[in-house]
Amino acid sequence: MSINWFPGHMHKAAKNMRKLVEKVDMVIEVLDARIPYSSDNPLLAEIRHHKPCIKILNKCDLADDETTRAWQDFLEQEKFVKTLALDQNQKDVISKITQLTYKLAPQNKNSSTAIQAMIMGIPNVGKSSLINKLASKAIAKTGNEPAVTKHQQQIKISDELTLFDTPGMLWPKFAHPNTGYRLALTGAIRDTAIDYDDVAFFAADYFMNAHPEVLKERYQINELPDTELELLEFIGAKRGCLVAGKRVDLLKVSRLFVNDYRNGSLGKMTLETPAMMKAEIKEVEELQRQRDDKKASRKQQFNTTKSKSK
Repeated sequence: MSINWFPGHMHKAAKNMRKLVEKVDMVIEVLDARIPYSSDNPLLAEIRHHKPCIKILNKCDLADDETTRAWQDFLEQEKFVKTLALDQNQKDVISKITQLTYKLAPQNKNSSTAIQAMIMGIPNVGKSSLINKLASKAIAKTGNEPAVTKHQQQIKISDELTLFDTPGMLWPKFAHPNTGYRLALTGAIRDTAIDYDDVAFFAADYFMNAHPEVLKERYQINELPDTELELLEFIGAKRGCLVAGKRVDLLKVSRLFVNDYRNGSLGKMTLETPAMMKAEIKEVEELQRQRDDKKASRKQQFNTTKSKSK
């Protein structure tokens, strides 16, 4: 999937975050519980390096509970990483996060100095909404589209915890094309930067294989069709997404289908599992090996030709 999305402010933000991370005690990274792997920016992992980290699986009310627990177990295999599954209506968020910070920075528990934590995440994972909940007032700007936060700001949550907010950052190139589709489907990428029908086809293919019964119940289908296009056309005709000649408006039904997933109308559905991501990582590694082999072969051919010409 080709997405042109890496605004200039993100380059500057990455540079500033590298400086800031040296001054804080730990990092709080907000992930989307529906896509814990795809919403984990590899650039942010590089920036935080070996700093203790709390990974918050946000929007867990939209994700499958069992899969969320599996992701927590998987993520906590990494040293100095703790996880917390949250939704925006959850109570006692401050105490739960504070307790985790002390587990990762026990030397601060009896200190008069507040724990300094840098909070980071990709766009539209709910980071700003979480900060406002922690602060009990509207400090960070929020919105229903990505890239609202543009600058770092220091926020005192309590006597024990101070947060340094950072802009939501995507990265310029996705290793696996499915990553881009998942980010687009959950709304982490501006809708102006994606093709709705392309994303809807990806979603239809995944849901038809992983959650066929959900589609049947939601759209009142007895038997699913054979292709993604047929599914979208059926939904479009049923929901009145039509143009002249009673033809299905593919763009309109694609928007409807994508938004049904985003707002939870399709139920609590996670788009990836640890096992799926391990398989995709192997695919990426194999493709990279093939590219490296081709590059080495071309270089060898060039050197052989150059040697013969002498």
